[in-house]
Amino acid sequence: MDDLRTLHRTLDLCLKVGEVLLSSGAGAPDVVATMRALARSLGVRHTQVDVTFTSLAMSVQQGPDEAPVVQLRAVTQREIDYEDLTRVDHLVREVVAGHTDLEGARTEVARIVSSGHGRPRWAATLGWGLMCAGVGLQLGGNLVVVLVAMLAAICIDRLQLLMTRRRLPGFYQQVAGGVVATVLAALGTRLAEPWVHLNASLVVTANIIMLLAGIGFMGAIQDALSGFFVTGGARILEAVLATAGIIAGVSGGLSLCAAVGLDIPELTLPRFDLVGVSALGVGGAVAAAAFAFASYAPLRTLLPIGILGGVALVVTQLVVEAGFGRTWAVGLAAFLIGLFGYTVGRTFRVPPLVVVVSAVVPLLPGLSIYRGLFLLGEDGGGQAAQGLLAMVTAASIAIALASGVILGEYVAQPVMREARRVEARLAGPRLVGVTRVRRRPRARARGR
Repeated sequence: MDDLRTLHRTLDLCLKVGEVLLSSGAGAPDVVATMRALARSLGVRHTQVDVTFTSLAMSVQQGPDEAPVVQLRAVTQREIDYEDLTRVDHLVREVVAGHTDLEGARTEVARIVSSGHGRPRWAATLGWGLMCAGVGLQLGGNLVVVLVAMLAAICIDRLQLLMTRRRLPGFYQQVAGGVVATVLAALGTRLAEPWVHLNASLVVTANIIMLLAGIGFMGAIQDALSGFFVTGGARILEAVLATAGIIAGVSGGLSLCAAVGLDIPELTLPRFDLVGVSALGVGGAVAAAAFAFASYAPLRTLLPIGILGGVALVVTQLVVEAGFGRTWAVGLAAFLIGLFGYTVGRTFRVPPLVVVVSAVVPLLPGLSIYRGLFLLGEDGGGQAAQGLLAMVTAASIAIALASGVILGEYVAQPVMREARRVEARLAGPRLVGVTRVRRRPRARARGR
């Protein structure tokens, strides 16, 4: 009876850990491998784990003549929380290393999921504002563009928080965010017109990137590439719906502004020169670090994440100027992020997922989406064709970002022999969790 009770408590611990990982954006292969490693380190072998987008199942059969023990857990929370993800990752490593037992791990997991964040919610809102300010700077906007983008981001975040408390689906939250971004940009242009020029297109683009940043492209592509097609398909569908909400909101906002006489001028970007490269790098660094801050990442990671995101953005622009397509340039930069993100994660003791997802934020295809929407709204078949091409380019950039990061992790994180034994069915690189389970040393015989 005690052994059966211990088995149930072990499976419950593994399911709670898997729920935190899955809800924070970890890929299904990482969740499966981490749960198996945790169970094995606690003495439960030959477990079976099934991961879908909304539920987790774990089972074990202790003998061929015994009924299997099965436990299920629903995954309902979808908020990005890198603080809880990091703490759970550290806890798993402590258990695997033999420094924490089952009861201690259960107590710590309960403390993690029930305690609040180390920084208040208004600080996260300010982080989203700073992220959009950084994007506005990287696009070449002036001080007015940066301030209006920051104000619009703060309004969008508070509105979406209110809608979340009202339990409205994420699709409608994205639609509302797109409308607010477009209307505030048009109003800012009209109010600032007598004194200073405000490029409203840059404000809208910055807020589109903010709305894209919360979409789990990375986990969706990782699941699809790793053979978890059910989970990957569900995540891709969620990402498509969220992106469709952004498109609907921005296009509706453009139509509303045109109906009331608040036309937004055509998007114009600055030339590529030394000053532009400096603003590009600084803006990208601010955007990446601010997203990590808004997602409750540990403060020690903000500087390296900012540097990695800024350098990746500069590399992208240099490759584009060298004559390569933007999709290939973004893919190369994403590969470098994945390559160095693993090292940064190990150095600063955070899961690589925290580093790579934050660092790719400046590379999200907000510019292509806005350009496509603007051209689709123009008269003429040629403009509509260019708009469709821009939307296809945005989709290819999103795929290049995720696949490039995962390829970088493949190169940076080779699967060791111990990891193969623990993760026999793992088909992808590890962005969360341990890669090796150490066997606990056996007690030495007395008299030696």
